[in-house]
Amino acid sequence: MCGIAGFLNYYGEKAGPDAKAVMLRMTNTLVHRGPDAGSVWTDAVHGIALGHRRLSIIDLSEAGVQPMVSASGRYVITYNGEIYNYRALRRELEISGYPFRGHSDTEVLLAAVEHWGFERALHRISGMFALAVWDRKGRVLILARDRVGKKPLYYGWCNNTLLFASELKALRCHPDFDNTLDHSALAQYIQYGWLAQPASVFRNVRKLPQGSFIRISMDDRPWSPKPRRYWSAKDVMQKRRRALFSGSYEEALERLEDILVASVHDRMVADVDLGALLSGGVDSSLVVALMRQSGSRPGATFSIGFWEPKYNEAEYAAQVARHLGTRHHELYVTPEQSLDIIGRLPQIYDEPFADISQIPTYLVSELARSEVKVVLSGDGGDELFAGYTRYFECLRRWRRSSRLPLKARHILGAAIDSLGRYSWELCKPLDYSHERKLPKWRRLGSKLQRHACDWHVEHPQQLIANTFTHGLYGCQMIRGAGHQDTLLGDSSQWVEGVDPLHAMMHYDFGSYLADDILVKVDRASMAVGLEVRCPLLDSRLIEFAWSLPNHYLVDDRGGKRILKDVLRRHVPQTLIDRPKRGFSVPVADWLRGSLRPWAEDLLDISTLQRQGIFNAGSVHRLWRQHLCRWRNHTNQLWAILMFQAWLLETETSRRDEL
Repeated sequence: MCGIAGFLNYYGEKAGPDAKAVMLRMTNTLVHRGPDAGSVWTDAVHGIALGHRRLSIIDLSEAGVQPMVSASGRYVITYNGEIYNYRALRRELEISGYPFRGHSDTEVLLAAVEHWGFERALHRISGMFALAVWDRKGRVLILARDRVGKKPLYYGWCNNTLLFASELKALRCHPDFDNTLDHSALAQYIQYGWLAQPASVFRNVRKLPQGSFIRISMDDRPWSPKPRRYWSAKDVMQKRRRALFSGSYEEALERLEDILVASVHDRMVADVDLGALLSGGVDSSLVVALMRQSGSRPGATFSIGFWEPKYNEAEYAAQVARHLGTRHHELYVTPEQSLDIIGRLPQIYDEPFADISQIPTYLVSELARSEVKVVLSGDGGDELFAGYTRYFECLRRWRRSSRLPLKARHILGAAIDSLGRYSWELCKPLDYSHERKLPKWRRLGSKLQRHACDWHVEHPQQLIANTFTHGLYGCQMIRGAGHQDTLLGDSSQWVEGVDPLHAMMHYDFGSYLADDILVKVDRASMAVGLEVRCPLLDSRLIEFAWSLPNHYLVDDRGGKRILKDVLRRHVPQTLIDRPKRGFSVPVADWLRGSLRPWAEDLLDISTLQRQGIFNAGSVHRLWRQHLCRWRNHTNQLWAILMFQAWLLETETSRRDEL
């Protein structure tokens, strides 16, 4: 895994004499992503500069150094990721006579582009990647991102310069960078907790969407080139739901295990030691079991535990590790350790990000990096095999609300919401000390307001959205916010013609998985130079999972029926049947206790008013309701706090640079 960056000057401007120095400053901010080596490539005549930081995984020799020039000299690449089928592609390209110099997947990727052309090469490769290819003959820069969006890629036009990088901190080093905030994107962030692609926190920077590429010519006007999809989750799901798997359940089991074995095997190719992140849940346990089946020696596994029983899964992970015979490592985290990480989160995540499990994700990555460079994880199983309990709760709510006509639901929802807001004004306390908790009868109105948004829904996807937002709309918090055309709220991007369960799974796949989970894992792992590979996000597995009939996924015990049955072939039943727990920390209580001084400093009304970003009164009301336990606003408050901490960090960094 690596970090990439680059820029392209427009209107025939040559790269100045300091282009290399600027490129080095940009790549130096990405050393954590690639601590093993770094290099830059520039073409002063055409005003292009490419940079790379390397985490050596395959071909540790100099033959794997990037930016890399193709054998013909036409193409130059800087690339972050792994191509899992590169060996098969290499054999095919060798038959065609391509003169390989080393054995890196980067060289195979370049050869594929040269031999098949860029678009066909994209369809042929299987892996996780973000890349930039400069075509010296056509004077065209091509940016691309993998099908699922595992690896990040930001790009944008600032003045007469196109900038791109793995992380925003690299872009901020360029002298043309524009740091104007995008208030509409911020509103959506406050509502959901993450910045949905293609938006970023900055108005003139975007994220390249998953499964997309963009061609940029020096003659194009800024923002005139548009990303193009080469792989669409929406199209794949709609196609697979029209042509369901027609075999028996036993045949589906065999087919699923075959795909899983192949996917795990592909992700174990490396010239360094591998391990696995093991929570003890179905997904990670299955990945570790198949790793043990494929490997010649016990692998290393890593888990995080908590002293609070409500949050602790480490005991289950240890049982699975003992059964499978792995070299298991675990760290039990104290509140003090978690609190120490909070001050580093803005630098680690690089833009506002508010998934509270970012804290244990960083800690388990740090633990794993002390032993290995590469780990496999179980990310993706819930979205593909209906693993979240919220799906079934939302299905119950959908059946209940859809009995009423839409107009009647809107009237009912508005009435319930008004009652909830009125009850707060009537029942709010006069002070908000940690010891004073509102009696239960005075908190009844919060339940009305919490569920009012469910009566406004027209699609099952909106119910999934409500599990993240709880009806608190970001546009009420952020001044000058407008609508954002992202999958989160744009129904034209939602899958059509499928059952409600798969409609919700697709929504999660394109939003929560892509912009929350994968961002969380990438930033946390890359902060310590650790590569994370996800066998359950193999495109073959995605397409097969979405072709399965619902009763292959769900039984009377919940989701993941078929995945659990594959796991039963490798571990005892007693290690499978247990309640699902989240990967989180008790931040709700910390905000009323040990974190309260830090939070109140960031939420100071005079500071909010001076910044002019938030509606200070709305934020203050949220904080008061949380303190007296009228309603748990942890998610929204954490989003606001993470933004404020990020803003403080960026302002401090700018002052230091000046």
